[in-house]
Amino acid sequence: MTKTIEEDLIGQQEDTQKGRFLTFPLGDESYGIEIRYVTEIIGIQPITQVPELPEYIRGIINLRGKIIPVMDARIRFRKPFMEYNDRTCVIVIDVNDVSIGLIVDSVSEVISIPDEDIVPIPSLQQVNNRYIKGIGKIGNEVKLLLDCKKILNEDDLNELTNLE
Repeated sequence: MTKTIEEDLIGQQEDTQKGRFLTFPLGDESYGIEIRYVTEIIGIQPITQVPELPEYIRGIINLRGKIIPVMDARIRFRKPFMEYNDRTCVIVIDVNDVSIGLIVDSVSEVISIPDEDIVPIPSLQQVNNRYIKGIGKIGNEVKLLLDCKKILNEDDLNELTNLE
C-alpha cells in the first residue's frame, strides 16, 4: 500500500473541489475564485486600519481571535471605491498558509466550470491582467477567474505575515 488513507482522502477532497468556483460581482464584471482557497464567507466586520500598508489593504479584522488582513478587491483591481453595505462580504481565503479577507460587493454562487470551458486571457495589456488566471465560459456569460497566488505580491505577503 503506497498511499496512506489521509493522502487518499485529501486527493478525493481536491477532486470534488476541482473546477468549482465561488463567483462574485465587482461592478459590471463577474469574478470567480477557486473554491479550494475559500475558507469562509462573512459579512463586513469592523476594520482596524494599519498605517503604511498599500491602499487596497484596508486593515485587519479579528475573526474569532485570529487577526486577518483584509483587502478591498475593488481597489486592488483599480475600480472606484464603493461604500460598504449589508450585501458587502468578506471572502476569507488561505494562500500559502496566509489567511486574507477579500472585500467584495456580494457573493453570487458556487459553479462548476470544466477545464475545456476555461480559456487563457488574451494577451492585450497582460500587465493589467496579472491577477486573472483564465476566463470561464458559462453559456453566454464569462467569469474572470482569479489567480489567488498572484493577488498579493511577495512584499504584500511579507508585510501581512508580520501582522498575524
